Amino acid sequence: MTDAEPRVWGLDDDALAAYPTVYRSDLLAGQVAIISGGGTGLGRAMAYLFARLGAEVMICSRRQENLEATATGIRERLGRSIDTMAMTIRDPDAVAALMDRVWSKHGRLDILVNNGGGQFPQQAIDYSVKGWNAVIDTNLNGTWYMMQQAARRWRDHDQPGSIVNIVADIWRGMPGIAHTCAARAGVVYASRSLAVEWAPYRIRVNCVAPGTVATPGLNVYPPEAAKNFHRANPMLRCGDAMDIAEAVVYLATSSGKFITGECLTVDGGQQLWGEPWPNGKPEWFETP
Repeated sequence: MTDAEPRVWGLDDDALAAYPTVYRSDLLAGQVAIISGGGTGLGRAMAYLFARLGAEVMICSRRQENLEATATGIRERLGRSIDTMAMTIRDPDAVAALMDRVWSKHGRLDILVNNGGGQFPQQAIDYSVKGWNAVIDTNLNGTWYMMQQAARRWRDHDQPGSIVNIVADIWRGMPGIAHTCAARAGVVYASRSLAVEWAPYRIRVNCVAPGTVATPGLNVYPPEAAKNFHRANPMLRCGDAMDIAEAVVYLATSSGKFITGECLTVDGGQQLWGEPWPNGKPEWFETP
C-alpha cells in the first residue's frame, strides 16, 4: 500500500480462490483442520488455502454470518465442503463441544490453527479492568483452552497432531495494544513449554507472528494511524493474508515435521526497522 492508495484492506474471495500457491493441490488430502477466527481476515485466507489443498476444514468464530460468508465462498468457488460452528473460545465448554463435533464426524484431527482473537487500540494507562480482561481471556486463555482440548484427544486416541498459534510481532513492544502484546507473549512461551511436554505424544506446537498485513482487522485503527502502516517495515509495504496462510501450512504439515517450539515471524523485516510509529506517534496516541 502506498500513500496514494485508498484504505481498502484484504483479498476478496475471487483472489483467495485463485491466489498462486507453492503447495501441491493434494497436500492436505485426508487431513482434518480446525481454524478459529475462520470467518474473516487471516482465518478466512487460511480456510481457503487449507480447502484448496484438500483438507476437511472446520472454521469457528463468534459470528455465524461471517462463517457462512466464508463457507459459501469456498463452496461456490472451490467446490469444497466446509463446516462451521459459531462459538467463543473464551468458553471452555464450547471449546470441548467443538472438538467433540469434529471427532464425532471425522474420527480424527490433524491440525489446529488458533487464529481467533481480538484487541482494540488504546493507551494502556486508560484500559478498564473489563477491557484488559477481555483481551487476555480471548487471546491467551481461549488459545490455551483450544490447545489443551486438542492435545487431550490426540493423547487419548494415540494420534499425532500439529498446533499453529497466530500471535503478533511483539519483539520490540507494541505501543497502543499492550494488552494483546502481553497475551500473545504468553502464548509464545506457553507454546515453547508445551512443545517439550507434548513431544512424547507426537504433538508439535509452533507459532506464526504476522507483521502489518492487509486485512479488514486494520480498520479498528484510526485513519491517521492506518495511512502509514506500510511504512512499518523496510520493504515499505503491507503483507497479504496468504503470506500468513502459507506460513501456517509450512509449519503445520510435513514440511515442518522436525520443527516444534518455534515462532516464525512474517513481517517484512518490521522487527529490525526504525520506530514502532514510522512517522512519529499518531495524534490519537499523543501523551502530555
